[in-house]
Amino acid sequence: MRPPRNDMTDLEKNPAMTGSMQHWPLLIWKLIDHAALNHPATEIVTRTVEGPLHRSTWAQAHTRAKRVAGALRALGVQAGDRVGTLAWNTVRHLECWYGISGMGAVAHTINPRLFVDQIVYIVNHARDRVLFFDLSFVDLVRQIAPRLETVEHFVILTDGEHMPPQEAARLLCYEDLLAMQNGDEPWAELDENSPAGLCYTSGTTGNPKGVLYTHRSTVLHAWSVCQPDLLGMSARTSALPVVPMFHANAWGIPHAAAAVGAKLVMPGPDLAAPALQRLIVDERVTLTAAVPTVWLAVLAHLEREGGDLGVLERLIIGGAAAPPSMIEAFEQRYGVSVAHMWGATELSPVGSSGMLCASAAALSPARQLELKCTQGRAPFGVEMVLRDDEGRTLPRDGVQRGRLAVRGPWVVDRYFDSEGGHARDRRDADDWFDTGDIATIDERGYMRIVDRAKDVIKSGGEWISSIELENAAMGCPGVAEVAVIGVDDPKWGERPAMLLTREAGAAVAQADVKAWLRERVAKWWMPEHVIFIESMPHTATGKIMKTALREQFGAAGSKPEKGGVKP
Repeated sequence: MRPPRNDMTDLEKNPAMTGSMQHWPLLIWKLIDHAALNHPATEIVTRTVEGPLHRSTWAQAHTRAKRVAGALRALGVQAGDRVGTLAWNTVRHLECWYGISGMGAVAHTINPRLFVDQIVYIVNHARDRVLFFDLSFVDLVRQIAPRLETVEHFVILTDGEHMPPQEAARLLCYEDLLAMQNGDEPWAELDENSPAGLCYTSGTTGNPKGVLYTHRSTVLHAWSVCQPDLLGMSARTSALPVVPMFHANAWGIPHAAAAVGAKLVMPGPDLAAPALQRLIVDERVTLTAAVPTVWLAVLAHLEREGGDLGVLERLIIGGAAAPPSMIEAFEQRYGVSVAHMWGATELSPVGSSGMLCASAAALSPARQLELKCTQGRAPFGVEMVLRDDEGRTLPRDGVQRGRLAVRGPWVVDRYFDSEGGHARDRRDADDWFDTGDIATIDERGYMRIVDRAKDVIKSGGEWISSIELENAAMGCPGVAEVAVIGVDDPKWGERPAMLLTREAGAAVAQADVKAWLRERVAKWWMPEHVIFIESMPHTATGKIMKTALREQFGAAGSKPEKGGVKP
């Protein structure tokens, strides 16, 4: 027998040994610790609910977040308890985010745009123990408080001067609570897989579902979205998250900003186009993000009133597809790079970005625009696959359409406190989560959502994409918003119906839209009905509510009621 070598490594002697690197748990409070230590003077600017601009820094936000943690401990909150927030994008809301998760509790962001019954449902389902809320929502909280089963403390995010007099005796004042803490308590030492955040889907079908994020998933997501091909954030960034913190974590921007020490500009409750333009220019914003309806309003304001977008470099669009005309307007008239991002609450939320890769950047401008109108490519950390109705994997050829499934370390495994366990039974044995989207993926990895599975129009055995029809119509002059739904047809099964709203003062008519579409879509895609309505119904997250449109126009030949559809 050969004697053992004297020069054997430890790994050769013991193949089962672990690696020799430090264990450094991925905890959310490490993000704000980093920002406070390495970028202490970087600003956090807020347009407050009370009115004036407020200027803070990462160092100040760090101290105050620790005071939030101490105040929660003083109120009896323990690790794992849920703490709700009904708040706009402000520095106080940011302090709550870090303070709640930093002491081991779960920050539950609540969308105030949901129906009252849905808000009551999710607060009770989450079993929130404390509710932080802005002055904007005092009346809403008065309305729902008697129906909340577990909330023990209601805290208004304001100071003593602005506390509503009739509420002072029974509600807590945020600034008074923080003044009683010294801010030097240690953060909670936690397992990185401990829960940290809770966000509910908008509940377009059935009750809203809760997605419970972990410290690990949140930190990994923050690292990912800082990449150049996603948000491209750095210590030189001035970021304006218009997308609310109560809507899918503001797409990860508040966490990513701490990771790189970026400046944050928080818009508060005023999301009107003039206010946003002023913030972008005055605060030298270089990056901003919101749903398409926000940017359509900003474009209309700029074209009506004049002005520019300062030093803005990058504009991120998510939540719905951006029409090509809007991308061209921002890039050609205002010199701002536009990129789609796609995701979902179940993906923390970012799953892909439409930034151009090297080979795509060498294509013609027209072909580049086509790719910018896709939902883009997945970053490291998100895997994508297309499957047909039999579960077979489809090729990445940019043509074949299938159900889009994803998996990764910040993709939901199961909904919070769900009887079914797995996420709506949409996760298979290999962890693939069915997004509910119908998509194509090309050879470069660019994914294009052609429709939601529930929205695709099946006409004569062929698919018609409501999204592609909507994007085509959005370029027609005078059109403000478009929604395409399927209506019953005795011959074809379904045919598309197009509902539109006009821009203010526009006289665009049905014939104009049909003439516009004839040059841009296949003849058999042409909508059977083109109907102008007074206003478009929207969900709590700003998406067009097609369920309401189907109820009113779903039968073939339906006509709008007088006055059109109202939200």
